[in-house]
Amino acid sequence: MVSSETGSTTPEAGAAKTDEGAQAQFVNVATEVVKPAPAPAGRSAGKPKVVIIGGGFGGMSAAKHLADANVEVTLVDQRNYHLFAPLLYQVATGQLSPSHVATPIRSMLKRQKNTKVVLGSVKSIDTEGKAVSLADGTTLPYDYLIVAVGATHSYFGRDEWAPLAPGMKTIEDAERIRRNLLAAYEKAEKETDPAKRKALMTFVIVGGGPTGVELAGAIGELAHHTLVNDYKSIDTRQSHIYLVEALPRILPMYDEDLAAKATKNLNGFGVEVKTNSMVTNIDETGLNMGDTRIDAETIIWAAGVQVQPLTRQLAGVAELDRAGRVPVTSELHVAGHPELFVIGDAASVKNAEGKPVPGVAPAAMQQGEWAAKNIAHRLAGEAYQPFVYHNRGSLAVIGRNAAIADVGGKKFSGPLAWFAWMGIHDALLPGFRNRIAVFMQWVSNYFSFNRASRLMTGDDEKQ
Repeated sequence: MVSSETGSTTPEAGAAKTDEGAQAQFVNVATEVVKPAPAPAGRSAGKPKVVIIGGGFGGMSAAKHLADANVEVTLVDQRNYHLFAPLLYQVATGQLSPSHVATPIRSMLKRQKNTKVVLGSVKSIDTEGKAVSLADGTTLPYDYLIVAVGATHSYFGRDEWAPLAPGMKTIEDAERIRRNLLAAYEKAEKETDPAKRKALMTFVIVGGGPTGVELAGAIGELAHHTLVNDYKSIDTRQSHIYLVEALPRILPMYDEDLAAKATKNLNGFGVEVKTNSMVTNIDETGLNMGDTRIDAETIIWAAGVQVQPLTRQLAGVAELDRAGRVPVTSELHVAGHPELFVIGDAASVKNAEGKPVPGVAPAAMQQGEWAAKNIAHRLAGEAYQPFVYHNRGSLAVIGRNAAIADVGGKKFSGPLAWFAWMGIHDALLPGFRNRIAVFMQWVSNYFSFNRASRLMTGDDEKQ
């Protein structure tokens, strides 16, 4: 599954899933009827202004679907690239380089004459004055605002764990995890104490959702295939890899039989799955699950997400749900504010049956498109239309020739699901060159068991 704004890991994934291994809580919101109205006069003379905050899946989709609208579009993001988060774990495990999963936003929107890109961090949103303020003092007035800021890591109130168990939402996160993984083996190569060497070669992934499963499988493949002949003093096949999940099984959003197959596949890659195991403490030498202790040099957090701080600023115009998301009407705007749209991981959205729409990349993309179309409806003096979510299925990859899929009501696993996962993700990558480059890298990785992107960038003070 793919996390919507920054990432996860299947076509139903990124940018950000709801809490991995737990069901998010949502607030019911009544649909607000928006009657046809003339286009707004705008904050100044000229075309109506649309500001989009966030260049993830939802924000980029909205911008692209406003390409032909009679508006001035401004997309704001604190990074100059769009991140294809579903493949971020492959950067963390050396299968792909950062350039494979990141595309400059300006290059993606350069053909849109009505769109400009602003690099900056949003400081505040003035919903009364209809303006967005940036950290550098810039003010962007708007007639319509689309908030698509995604999500970040959640440590469930234990933020002190963050430096000890990094999560994976950005390229910087992925590079840090890759550095930690490779540095652990480098230190184990020169370590003579058996207990310390074992801890160095022990890796724990907390969270049994799609991101955790994919990371665990990729690390297992790295240890049992890619690095086997790289070291003289250690055998990387003796690595201990744990996937820790608080619930009774991993991948709770999938069919139980598919989850069982995923567990079996993980075991085949040398991963020990520990369910019904809630983490109670993390320190510099390992973690505790009640009375159970695992000494580990490397711990990776994939257990949950929370909204960005900017999203919580909207508490003044909407009652946020328990997860901090903004409840929106069926047309995707905030009740009482037809000019304010919130989409993706920042929003609590219900489908026609009143069930929550999953926080995954395809959903965010569909919401971005729908928000753009509703703005076009409004400008034409037409009524907003209720959002209709189309669930096109879910896939999660475990490792070489191993994946699970639930597509169109059909559930399958194994090589077929693995090839389907690769084909869909490659097709969704922005840019023809990226798609070709990633496909060729995957082919090379498959036949050579080699991973070209194994550089340890950055500093490791403990090395």
